Formats: sequence, C-alpha cells, structure tokens
Amino acid sequence: MKRLLFLAVCFLSIQFVWASSSFNSATITKLQTVQSNFNFLQNYPDRENPDTIIVPDISHPVALSYQSGGIFKHRLDSLKKDIPLDYNEYVQSYIDIFIHNRDEMGHVLGLSKYYFPIYEKAFHDAGIPDEIKYLSIVESKLDPYAVSRVGATGPWQFMFTTAKLYGLNIDDYVDDRRDPIQASYAAAAYLKDAYQEFGDWLLAIASYNCGASNVERAVKKAGANDFWSIRQYLPVETRGYVPAFIAVAYVMNFYNKHNIVLQPCNFSLKTDTVLVNKSISLNTIGQVLNLNIKELAILNPAYKRQIINGTNAAPRRLVIPQINNERYSALYEALNNPDAPEKTSQHADAGYYESKPEKTPSFHTVKHGETLRDIADDFGIELQDIKVWNHLHSNKAIVGQRLRISEPSNKLRHNYMTYKVKSGDTLPNIAARFEGVSVEKIKSLNGLKKDRLQPGMKIKI
Repeated sequence: MKRLLFLAVCFLSIQFVWASSSFNSATITKLQTVQSNFNFLQNYPDRENPDTIIVPDISHPVALSYQSGGIFKHRLDSLKKDIPLDYNEYVQSYIDIFIHNRDEMGHVLGLSKYYFPIYEKAFHDAGIPDEIKYLSIVESKLDPYAVSRVGATGPWQFMFTTAKLYGLNIDDYVDDRRDPIQASYAAAAYLKDAYQEFGDWLLAIASYNCGASNVERAVKKAGANDFWSIRQYLPVETRGYVPAFIAVAYVMNFYNKHNIVLQPCNFSLKTDTVLVNKSISLNTIGQVLNLNIKELAILNPAYKRQIINGTNAAPRRLVIPQINNERYSALYEALNNPDAPEKTSQHADAGYYESKPEKTPSFHTVKHGETLRDIADDFGIELQDIKVWNHLHSNKAIVGQRLRISEPSNKLRHNYMTYKVKSGDTLPNIAARFEGVSVEKIKSLNGLKKDRLQPGMKIKI
C-alpha cells in the first residue's frame, strides 16, 4: 500500500544508493544524500510525514532540448497504455540520473526477468495496469531482502501495520512482505483502493508514497485532480516520486539506446513450486538437491529462519530451480519420510543462514551495550515489529527496559488499526475484510449506535 524509489544520487557509499560520477550542474544543482528504501506510513490512506527522501530534490530541472526532447517524448508516448507517461523537464532529469547508472540498471534489468512475470500476474488478477511493476524498482531495486531505516521491508516496502491490514503474514518464521508473490498482491490491492478513491493512476502512485491524506489536501489546495497540477502542494519526495517512476519505465524499455547492458541474475529464472506440509530447513533441501543455499534463500525470501514451517492444514510454498526427475525423487523422499533426520551443514552460507532460537520468548530485558537492532537480529524478528509491539518512536534501547519481542496474543493485544470509510462502504463489508472482526465489535470499539457510515470518517478496527 505505499511508497517509492530506491534510487539515490550521491557521492557517498550508502546501502541501496545509486552512485553517479558525472552530473551536469545545469541538470542537478543540489544532490541530497538519500536512502534507497522508501518508508510506508502505517495505515492506508494516511501516509503522512514520510521518513526519508529517496529521490534527489530536483528544484532546477534540466532544460529540454527541442530535438532530443522530441525523441524522449515520442518513446514515452509509444509506451502509454492505462497510465499517462508524461514527458517534461522533471522526467528528463531523472532519466539522465538513471542512464548514468548503467551497472545498477543492468543488474535490475536482469532481475526483472524473474520478478516482472510475478508482478504482471498479480496486477492482471487485480485488474490494475501492469506498468505499475516499475514502481518496485523505485522502492527496492527488486530486492526482496531490502529493509529501510524504519523497517519497511521487501520488494514493495511494506511497514508492519500496513502489511497486516492487507493480509500479509508476519510471525517468528515467516515475513510475507519479502515474498514477491504475496507482497505483489498486497501492493495491487492498495493501489486499486487508491485509484478507486482518486480516479487517476498518477495520483494513486503518489499516494503510495505520501499517503492519501497528503494527496487529498493537495487536490483541495490546487482545485485540480491531476498530478502535475497538484505537484507543488505535495511533499518534496513525492514531487520526485512520480517523475522518477516514469523515468524508470522509460529506461527499462529503452535501455539499449543508452549503452545499458542487461546483466543476467545469479539464480535460475525457470523454477518449480512444491507445497511442503512439514517443517524442514532450506539447508536440508539444498543438500538433498545439491543446490546453493544462496539460490534457495533468494527464491524463498519469506522464511526468516530459512525453515519452511508447513503443516497438513497449512502447507507452505517452496520454490526451487527446475530439476530432473531423479532429483525430484530425492526431494520427495526428504519431504515425505517422517523419520528422515534434518541434515545440517558446516558450510551453510553465513550471509543467508541464520541460527535463531526455536522459540522466541515473550519479553527481553535490555542489557548494557544492546541496541534494538541487536535484539531484533538475536531473536530473528524485525526491528519495526519491536517498535510496534512496544509503542516506541525511536530506535533507542534503554538499559533495563523490558521489551516485548513476540507478537501479542489476541488476549493481550489492545492496539487497533484505523480505516478510512470510502463511498459505498458498509459495516458488514468492512467487517468481512478482517479476520475475527464483526459488525458488533466495530460498533462497540467506535461507540457507534447506528449502522450508517459517512465517507471520510475514520473507524478503529
């Protein structure tokens, strides 16, 4: 449900930042140090106060050349389907930035061969334009392990609460925000909601970055309902977010016009999916099939401990490179023999395999020298989860502080999420969207005596 680009232009080495060595001063007069992962605010549609700027603030865009500008405009026009890919000096400025980062774009092009078919299916099923797939490049550079400074996670950069709102599972073993399939369906649902509210795809994309409330205010101030008319009233990063999206769409289609070479990704593009109804580690599967644990980890990024915790009632998905029938027999034996012991390897890749406690305690007392990040890493949980469960607003850990480090049970949970009523909503159809929620519970939590709802009102779920 919300946010933008991973491209950073700066001369410092920061994780996920686009490095560029030659920028024309007329194109960009001031480059800001920006973080690659965009932050999702917590509840659709209220994504106010974005945490970081992930695209440069181009206050003085490049002056357009009549001849070259006509070529770029013609190329963008040829790509237009459902989303207007407008061409102007802001879009050109971001195109200039991206085509200077040939290696980065070449790497992303290679990854797109695997991830884009996944996105396209999710968007087709949701009935939204598949051009929105380019937004994930802006968000994460197609990295399922991408994590922003505030904990936005996965290829579509979901925060904990927003992910829960759109049906993504996050627990001690699984983080569906990292799953490109699950996360793409959630992103599609958010963007579809946003489009239904604004009736314009560029405004829906803008709201993915800054939240619907900021877009609503900008629309009222401008007295208009299109992105370029309201742009000046949006947060700075959102002003660049949409033109950056258009620029990425251009580069991904016309990269060969700018000496950008596709770099094949280092994992198999042809895969098979197996449903697993037992608990088994990726390490064991890797040994049985003689596969690299790194490849299995990148194909199955949702498993936080690299353990597939499937059951008969709820089997889990395992993605593997296509293999021959002989190796399938070995896999079948490993998955169906209840007496087969778990294999361990002394050579498991330390960068991917995490040895975590099998059962996370409910609480942890902060020791001297510990940070929230240390605690999250030690227990195999997300930093943002700790902050949400303990109502923390910073990353500071106080010595002696007792922190909850596992998700509260329903009996202990007293927090709620906020939902903004849209035109046509009723209490029954809102309740049907959320597991364990009833009309009576919503009315009780919100002090409602009648069933009538007004568009725009906010209710607790």
